[in-house]
Amino acid sequence: MSDPHNPFAHKRSGATQAASKALDNVVDTTQDAARRTVDTIENNPLSVLVGGIAVGVLAGVLLPRTERETAMLGPVGKRLTEGAVTAARAARDAGTAELVAAGISREAARAQVSKLLDGVVTAVKTAGEAASNATKPGANEN
Repeated sequence: MSDPHNPFAHKRSGATQAASKALDNVVDTTQDAARRTVDTIENNPLSVLVGGIAVGVLAGVLLPRTERETAMLGPVGKRLTEGAVTAARAARDAGTAELVAAGISREAARAQVSKLLDGVVTAVKTAGEAASNATKPGANEN
């Protein structure tokens, strides 16, 4: 169904098909990632919390120190490290206690994450369909 007056119609059709296939791949990958995320949270939600804290600590460690920081903090480095470890344990314990007090179980967390990821997948699909429709011939004609 090519237009004999438009030499680019065939190429546009091919590009639209390629975009549609790419969108399908993105949706499939997103759904797979969502399932894996839900499984991880379901199997060990505290590990996810601890992992987030660890990423924050790692980012702090990787930031470069200035000479002045090294000179001022060198003698108290050990006390700071011990304090950070104690604070991380206290944060973990307090976070766990708050989750239990709020009645957040593995099942409830899984349901919330699943609902959120379903919304993300729906948004990706809708955006992709809109993009695909916008590239169809006559879509922008008034």
